[in-house]
Amino acid sequence: MEHNVALITTIAAGFGLALIFGFIAERLKTPALVGYLLAGIAISPSTPGFVADIGIASQLSEIGVMLLMFGVGLHFSLDDLLAVKRIALPGAIVQMAVATALGMTLAMWWGWSAGAGLVLGLSLSCASTVVLLKALESRGFLETMNGRIAVGWLIVEDLVTVLILVLLPSFATMLGGSNAAENATDPLWYTIGITLLLVSAFIALMLIVGRRVLPWLLWQVARTGSREMFTLAVVAVAICIAYGAAALFNVSFALGAFFAGMVMRESKFSQRAAEESLPLRDAFAVLFFVSVGMLFDPAVLVEEPMRVLAVVAIIVVGKSVAAMLLVLMLGYPLNTVLIVAASLGQIGEFSFILAGLGLSLGLMPAEGMSLVLAGALISIAFNPIAFAAIVPFRNWMLKHSALARKYENRDDPFAELPTSTERKFLQGQVVLVGYGHVGQRIANALNEQNIPYIVAEQNRELVQDLRKQGINAVSGDATEPSVLIQAHIKDAGMLVIATPDPLNVRQMIDTARTLNPDIEIVLRTRSEDETKLLRKDNMGTVFFGEEELAKNMAHHILNRFNTKSEASH
Repeated sequence: MEHNVALITTIAAGFGLALIFGFIAERLKTPALVGYLLAGIAISPSTPGFVADIGIASQLSEIGVMLLMFGVGLHFSLDDLLAVKRIALPGAIVQMAVATALGMTLAMWWGWSAGAGLVLGLSLSCASTVVLLKALESRGFLETMNGRIAVGWLIVEDLVTVLILVLLPSFATMLGGSNAAENATDPLWYTIGITLLLVSAFIALMLIVGRRVLPWLLWQVARTGSREMFTLAVVAVAICIAYGAAALFNVSFALGAFFAGMVMRESKFSQRAAEESLPLRDAFAVLFFVSVGMLFDPAVLVEEPMRVLAVVAIIVVGKSVAAMLLVLMLGYPLNTVLIVAASLGQIGEFSFILAGLGLSLGLMPAEGMSLVLAGALISIAFNPIAFAAIVPFRNWMLKHSALARKYENRDDPFAELPTSTERKFLQGQVVLVGYGHVGQRIANALNEQNIPYIVAEQNRELVQDLRKQGINAVSGDATEPSVLIQAHIKDAGMLVIATPDPLNVRQMIDTARTLNPDIEIVLRTRSEDETKLLRKDNMGTVFFGEEELAKNMAHHILNRFNTKSEASH
């Protein structure tokens, strides 16, 4: 075989073995992700037989991270990030501090230096957004409020980690790094200032210029009518902006791609862009997990089993418990607590980068890198099990623990209407479930006609903001009867469900009709099949997006045609 086919050989081996091991894992009722990791171990230097090119595999996995983070940006706008800032920002920072302290304590107990302990602790503190997204998508949590909180939490972690990666070389000499002198020649204040300036410049460029240029670019490409060109444009934008962010602004590939997707979300073609890039995202995400497996040396499990267990305990138990306590302190229910805890019980791509930087600066011994990789492999493999255990564990806790029931049913200051609410809002009002893009437009129309309404919304921070604006709103999941009761559904004239959630909409309708048999119900769906079923079951007036679009277009066309016909006569 020729010597210039290392790329093809690595891709073939990675995809081929990932398919085999992934299929076996699925047949054994184990997540396919475990099979992908095992495929990486099989072609790693640590196991006999064929050895793939680690450098090439690493770069291919980086493309997967770019495309996946680009997809996150397409579904997670800046407004979504700001909507969870009150929990994501303090939660991520405090949880990272706790995990770092635990890692430092463990490392110094082993006799490592403070610098080595700091790098180990930081490496264990940042969870993998890639792993989280796969877990949330597979369980349908990504579009939920709890999913947005978890993703927002990890985005904050990523931002903090990027800052650490840039600043660590400047602190390396102070921390005792043996190779630090050649990596840090500028004063600390200068490095910090330049870092903040570059990151701020990139964000400003994306939000000010990118918000105008990228939607315009997609529009121009879409006008050609070529699906091939549109797909190329989406992939090119994701990868080129990610590369440019790293090369020009010292921002990571992952965060560069995330901001590219977030800005492109402003385009009317964002949904199509997400669909076109999905196959590539999935393919390269597989290579990411294969590359993680390639970095793992199984010998560490035999040589240092207790240290591996200690590292895994910090990742899976220490971080999760710290997150649980933080979320409970912030007043969120048990379900949110468990989802956030499961989300953080793993480490990934940024952990490898941090550990590698610590190794190159002479801060951390080679054993530290092996421990981080072992912790990553085990925690990534365990993470799907943690997510699968959320519902049964929650149900068990609620059944056997009075404390759990107390936290599940805790008093939420925004779960009830203020006592000062005018009586006119409690007679014949509209109960509006969901205050997203559709809900906001409905609310604006109701305001114009002076029709009273009460918003029921899962995002507690959004409810808090609505109340500051003088809008009556209650916090909670409208599938829970207590939420609709607090919205005074018994006295309402109409229930408007503005969230396209066909799985839970029937629960809302059942509750509403039980409490108010004469209430009128209006709802929306995204599925034609679900629309037919809801209409058949007489669930109310159902609006299906594509159907309404076709009606409006046909109405416009007929009006224009009739106008021209009358003019010609």
